[in-house]
Amino acid sequence: MFKIASLALPIIALSTAALAQEKTLYLGGSGGSIEEAFRTSILQDYEKKTGVKVEYVTGNSTDLLAKLQAGKSNQQLDVVFLDDGPMAQAVELGFCKELETAAVYDDLVSIAKSKDGKSALMSLIGTGLVYNKDYFASQGWEAPSSWDDLKDKKFSKKIVVPPINNTYGLIALVAAARQSGGGETSIDAGFDAFANEIGPNVLTYEPSPGKMSELFQSGQAVLGVWGTSRAKVIAESGFPMGFVYPKEGGYAIGVAICPVAGGQDKPEAQGLIQHILSQESQRTLAVTAALGPVNSKVELKPEEQKGIPYGSDQISQLKVIDWPTVNREREQWNRRWTREIER
Repeated sequence: MFKIASLALPIIALSTAALAQEKTLYLGGSGGSIEEAFRTSILQDYEKKTGVKVEYVTGNSTDLLAKLQAGKSNQQLDVVFLDDGPMAQAVELGFCKELETAAVYDDLVSIAKSKDGKSALMSLIGTGLVYNKDYFASQGWEAPSSWDDLKDKKFSKKIVVPPINNTYGLIALVAAARQSGGGETSIDAGFDAFANEIGPNVLTYEPSPGKMSELFQSGQAVLGVWGTSRAKVIAESGFPMGFVYPKEGGYAIGVAICPVAGGQDKPEAQGLIQHILSQESQRTLAVTAALGPVNSKVELKPEEQKGIPYGSDQISQLKVIDWPTVNREREQWNRRWTREIER
């Protein structure tokens, strides 16, 4: 009797391991250096610890939000991270589950903790101006220092800006509006600036990070609106990419993460989020993808801190977007942008 029981134990153990191996989570997130950090380190660590496989579904925040909207009756994604604006929409539309209580949430900086209880910031990015330092030096130009530099005619067809369905482009529009006395509640000034002053200098409104990098590396673009993470990764590859916060202030982008509601019940999704917010994963994102960590226990060396939002003093100096106002108007703005700017 005891012999039979002892023989059965390994079979049960093997069956449990096999079941674990069969479990798959689908994580939606952005491409570029962020995707690389997840594929080569963070997800591999999670899979080794849990036996749960993770498939990474690449897309920008707008595309992933559209995927959630299309699949609201049968979601295919289990976890998604989006820029904070689209994430606010996702939560409002009911696409996110409640986050389960876990010790890691006590380690997050205050800005990362969402009042809705369904999402949390995963990382921070600063938005400002990027430029080709060698090209500027060859022309005898000073580094850009103001959002109004985008209007300078010497940059005719030398500027690249993402479209406004991308968060960087949306920030550029709001910044242009604020420069002219407007803002999120008075966006006409931003559209006027792009139509009449900034637009003539724009080579293209490029949504792809890879293509945007190519435009700088080929010399077609020398100035643009982008984030700290993209700029740092390109600079560390050897390209003379500079990044500055304009004197009027740079803008913070929060990358937020949530467990997706409306799909299969996969409790492992909560564990994946907790793993991503852990000290180890946050350090990986900071060092390899230049994302500002939100776990307060992450310690970075001085050279690792360079070029990313890190520490309460630096983070507090960044401006924020009024996302509730923007999200109410964004669809209309997108149509107007297509009609008036990218026509």
